This record gives sequence, C-alpha cells and structure tokens, in this order.
Amino acid sequence: MTRKRRRLIVLLACGLGLGSATGLSLWALSSDVAFFTSPSKLAEEHPTPGRSFRLGGLVETGSVKRTIEDGKPAASFRVTDGRASVTVNFVGILPDLFREGQGVVSLGTLQPDGTFRAQDVLAKHDETYMPKEVVEALKKSGHWNPDSGAPPPPASTWNTLSVPATTAKSGG
Repeated sequence: MTRKRRRLIVLLACGLGLGSATGLSLWALSSDVAFFTSPSKLAEEHPTPGRSFRLGGLVETGSVKRTIEDGKPAASFRVTDGRASVTVNFVGILPDLFREGQGVVSLGTLQPDGTFRAQDVLAKHDETYMPKEVVEALKKSGHWNPDSGAPPPPASTWNTLSVPATTAKSGG
C-alpha cells in the first residue's frame, strides 16, 4: 500500500468518526430541547404527551394556592396570556420574585388531565424585564403593541377570561 493511499484511508476514517460523533451528539441533545408555547397556543395545538416544553405567560391574579406535598412546598397557579389559561402544578420552592400578575416561564410537561406539571419555574428579575417569549405571546394576543408604549399592566387589569361589568355596559 502506498503512502498516499494510507493517508487517504486515515483521513476518511477520521471524517467518518467525526461525522458519527457529531450525529450522535445532536441526536442525544434533541431530547433536551425545550420549545416555548403560550396558553392559547397550547389550547390550539396539543403537544406530544411526555414531551418537555416551556410554558410562559402571566400568573393569574388570585390563582396561587400553596400546599405541602410529601413534606415539600408545592404550589398550584394559573398562567395566562389573556386569551387562555393553564393550571400549573409545581413541587419545590418558587423564586423570590414570583407573584401574581408577573411574568413566568415554566419548564415541564402537560398531564393527561390538562394541567401542566412544572419541573422548574422562572420569574422575571426586575420591574422592567419580561421574558422574550412572554413579550411575543402578548404581542400575538393583541394585549401589547410596542409602538403604543410600555408593556401592559398586570394581568388582573386586562384578563379577558372574565368580562368586567364596565366593558359589558359600554357595548357600542
């Protein structure tokens, strides 16, 4: 075997090994990719059971219920984007900045009963920050137009799931 042929075989073997390693790495990481969705998108498209994804929106005012589950703190709350809402169940310690009317992003899976089982809950970190995905969901739902000014006030003031008496009277 000539020297030139040996080099070619070594280069082909290295290329095949590198390609295989890259392919296996991408395949292994594909199960860890978490997609973002809003409550209204979740109502339209039902995700595959057991598939992890991120659910984002605002914590509905008056929906937070704290309990103890197997000796650990647990919470149940509703996340809304103004058009739909989803009940989220979380076992663990909620972030210090978690509160009603504020933006959250939860990582978890949809349960057969339609509730969302969160493994992790992230809350906004200051008065002006809102997760990018939540901003996009608010824009799509029509609750915020960036050209008209600052983001909307807390969900308790614009939640369209319950029609306020003043809106019903102004009819038009």
